[in-house]
Amino acid sequence: RRLRGAGCSAPTVGDCLFGRHVQMSNGTQLTAGNHVTVLLNGEQTYSGIGTELRNARETITLQMYYFEPGKMADTLSAILRDRAQHGVAVHMLTDAFGGQKMKKEYVDQLKAAGVLTATFRPVHWYALQKLQNRSHIRAIVIDGRVGFTGGFGIADKWFGNGHTKDQWRDTDVRFTGPAVSQLQATFADGWVEATGTLLTGEKYFPKEPVKEEPAATAGLLDAQPTIGSTTAERFLALSIAGARKRLYIANSYFVPNYDFKQLLIEAAKRGVDVRILTVGTATDVKITRYAGRKQYGDLLKGGVRIWEFAPTMMHAKTLVADGIWSSIGSMNFDNRSMVFNNEANLNVLDAPTAAVLDSVFLNDLKYSKEITRAEFEKRGLLQRLFELGSSAMARLL
Repeated sequence: RRLRGAGCSAPTVGDCLFGRHVQMSNGTQLTAGNHVTVLLNGEQTYSGIGTELRNARETITLQMYYFEPGKMADTLSAILRDRAQHGVAVHMLTDAFGGQKMKKEYVDQLKAAGVLTATFRPVHWYALQKLQNRSHIRAIVIDGRVGFTGGFGIADKWFGNGHTKDQWRDTDVRFTGPAVSQLQATFADGWVEATGTLLTGEKYFPKEPVKEEPAATAGLLDAQPTIGSTTAERFLALSIAGARKRLYIANSYFVPNYDFKQLLIEAAKRGVDVRILTVGTATDVKITRYAGRKQYGDLLKGGVRIWEFAPTMMHAKTLVADGIWSSIGSMNFDNRSMVFNNEANLNVLDAPTAAVLDSVFLNDLKYSKEITRAEFEKRGLLQRLFELGSSAMARLL
């Protein structure tokens, strides 16, 4: 949605008013005292998650959209069963659509060990109106004190370095501090809908968060569907409009609607170095790629630069603006994420964190192909027809 004001522009991401606008527009409460660590691909993400899970002493809450059988799922099961048998309260919430490949035997084994499991919005004939509203969230919280989110799923394709065929490229985050309770609250919201049980108490929401240095200002965007403009749309619009120097967006499913396309073009026209990194031919959803490419012409003409990642599937969802404002999470740059799905992103107002994401983004460009306007206009008729047909479905993608 376009940002409109009473004769004034949106606050810049470096303005002291920006944090207040974020809280007022989408409910994200930015708090000091958070320690943020950017994690890349399975090599870093799953070693970090595995260590924290094995060290859990009181509670584990795990919410996951994508789940499929394999080595990663088996490793997770072994850890969760071990912790449950040692008295840790383990809760696992999976989305009915994203987790449909899970076997009954797998879940039964977890339950037998004492793991509490639930399915988010199971598909029933009498509740088909909820079918398109999925929980795309990735949330893991250990002892109410350590949190993880990002684009990862439980599947073997997330193993590896993100530069080898069939080893997906992703960006995730580990964090401690007050923002962990916000992620826990997001889990609790999904859990109470699925089970009718509201998680409360200090073992889930400790009075004193972990204090690690260096500390950053951060807060969780808990984006849920609603009538009218959504929190996800308002967050993204405010972030784009607040950029003044550079705006680096990495997103696997990049299908901007007209309003967001115009916001990106307007940012480029006011001198912002706007760069988009998205998936290339290794995409797992071709229709979404074609729908996104339908928008390339206008964006390139408007001064936005676009790269497509070459080695493998690029699944990251990050944004970094002006070297100070950044976001890492599950939210895609498409209508499905912004309007239909539940999503969670950690938003960070911190120069060191933004510097890491800037570096990651620029390094990814070395493995990507820039799409120039001249080259793009030479694409064939068949490509154009695929793009046109796919864009007709853009609202549902």
